Amino acid sequence: MLSLDKTKDPAALSAWLKDKEGVLSWKLDGLTIVLTYRNGKLFQAATRGNGEVGEIITNNAKVFKNIPLSIPFSGELILRGEAVIKYSDFEKINAGIEDVEARYKNPRNLCSGSVRQLSNEITAKRNVHFFAFTLVSARMGEEVPNLPTRMEQMQWLREQGFETVEECLVTAETVEGAVKEFAEKIEKNDFPSDGLVLTYNDIAYGISLGRTSKFPRHSIAFKWRDELRETKLLEIEWSPSRTGLINPVAIFEPVELEGTSVSRASLHNISIMEGLELGIGDIVTVYKANMIIPQIADNLTRSGNITVPEVCPVCGQKTHIKEENETKTLYCINEECPAKKIKQFTHFVSRDAMNIEGLSEATLEKFIDEHILKEPADLFHLDRYREKITQMEGFGERSYQKLTTSIEKAREVSMAKFVYSLGIFNVGLANAKLICKQFDNKMDLIRHASREEMVEIEGIGEVIADSFATFFEQPENERIVDDLLKEVHFIAEESAGEKFAGKVFVITGSVEHFANRNELKEAIEREGGKVTGSVTAKTNYLINNDSLSNSSKNKKAKELSIPILTEEEFLKMLAQDTKEPGEESGKGQKEESLPE
Repeated sequence: MLSLDKTKDPAALSAWLKDKEGVLSWKLDGLTIVLTYRNGKLFQAATRGNGEVGEIITNNAKVFKNIPLSIPFSGELILRGEAVIKYSDFEKINAGIEDVEARYKNPRNLCSGSVRQLSNEITAKRNVHFFAFTLVSARMGEEVPNLPTRMEQMQWLREQGFETVEECLVTAETVEGAVKEFAEKIEKNDFPSDGLVLTYNDIAYGISLGRTSKFPRHSIAFKWRDELRETKLLEIEWSPSRTGLINPVAIFEPVELEGTSVSRASLHNISIMEGLELGIGDIVTVYKANMIIPQIADNLTRSGNITVPEVCPVCGQKTHIKEENETKTLYCINEECPAKKIKQFTHFVSRDAMNIEGLSEATLEKFIDEHILKEPADLFHLDRYREKITQMEGFGERSYQKLTTSIEKAREVSMAKFVYSLGIFNVGLANAKLICKQFDNKMDLIRHASREEMVEIEGIGEVIADSFATFFEQPENERIVDDLLKEVHFIAEESAGEKFAGKVFVITGSVEHFANRNELKEAIEREGGKVTGSVTAKTNYLINNDSLSNSSKNKKAKELSIPILTEEEFLKMLAQDTKEPGEESGKGQKEESLPE
């Protein structure tokens, strides 16, 4: 059982429906249950679990307030629905608990615990209700009821004795009005909901659309807005980076957001923290930006008692506040700060850089504390400390051998990955490849390139050029590079294809067919394309599996008439021997004209 794709834009629902009829219904905020009936009797009840494996709760389901134990249909019936505890029952249960700290946080948590009780006597007291929302299958021998539409299925389920979620038939012209009507009912509803679900009324059509690896295509969820939760701010953690930037991170009491537990959110800079007037113990509201990244939405208390540290939390040396473009950021200016070294080493050994396996941040920290590592070139001489390393906690001879094998393998590296591994501010792997290609992979030309020469490279601006030149102007960095050059030798970069030559991509949202965004980025770069972080007039394609998303990148792409591709559409482009969609017929080629 898959989860549903989501949008927060009512207009996106109209675009999704096109010329089809849909059924709009509540998305209840409880626990999804699958019921099976055989010979007219309840045979089994199971939770959704992780979508593949759930828990059997048949004994407890029998005492839900409104589940029929017997139904007129005598074949095998399987249906899905939501178990919920109504607000009125939730308040009564909490009112009976004297200890305020022991009270339940929300109806969903109470419902989840209630349906899993060992004794169904406790479940019976909790007044759990079940609302059916999908007929999975119904079969009487070889015969099945003729129910070709969603509306007919829901009516048939009601005839069998089930309470169903409220639903209404909509079209692309009426769906936004229906959303408003549902919204007006929220405050009066006695049951918890966290949005709506839109499903194609024609069941066969919905099934014919298939599914992605994560979502079925026959339905889409609508979220009213970002799910907000109130929680208490416990502390501000100051997190140093390899560039010296110290980011404030809010730590708060765990809350459940979009189905996961969240307890921390980056505040990005001092200006944001001060704008929220944060203080320890304040009550804040948190949400997930684009339903993915935890953020603080507001501070309801605004005590403003957080002070910016005057010294680095790692090295204890003085910090410096830098203000640019009306944004204040905090830096550690101690070049010998251990945090900088740890982050620099972590970057150096990462997959896109030197790709040395077996060196976690914790291990690197140990090596730095033991004075085994002072600069990157020291990694290639761990044999000097073999006895010390093999005696460290968590390390033995086998771990040491695996690590040294990985290090030896890393001696052969492409010029671009080597340049990227140096951790030059603002220089990513894609930019490193552009720079190396421009100077024919000759290190002497690369390290002595002027700012003027750098900005002549297409895709390299003044900010990157300045960072690059500044790095090599520092004698200490020159020495570090010289030491590394004694340890490595360069191999030819795998020649890039020309399929996406000159094309600029932006990737946003979660990925399904690739392990992560980096893997998708590598696939683009292998064919000569470039991946950037923001949508501009120079962007050719935005890759986003949620093409109906109301995110800033989606909005910008639509404003600029930049095609928004799903991964599947990108993979079709990748598999082609000819030009990609939109190359000949213009930007924004419709999905229908993409190759099969």
